[in-house]
Amino acid sequence: MMANVGGLDRVLRIVAGLALLSVVVWGDPSWRWYGLIGIVPLATGLLRWCPAYTLLGVRTCPMRQR
Repeated sequence: MMANVGGLDRVLRIVAGLALLSVVVWGDPSWRWYGLIGIVPLATGLLRWCPAYTLLGVRTCPMRQR
C-alpha cells in the first residue's frame, strides 16, 4: 500500500473527519448516525492511502526519488 494522499489533502481529510465525527457527540439526535461518515476521511487521512484514488489513478503526494 503506497501513500497516495499528500500533505494538504491529508490535513483537510483529518479536519473534515473530526468535524463530521463531532456531529455524533454534539449533533441533533436525528443526525448523529450521519456523523459516522467521518470515519472514512479520518482513516484515509491518517493512513495516507485512499482506495478511490487508487482506482482513479490519482496521487496528491509527491513522488519519491530513487
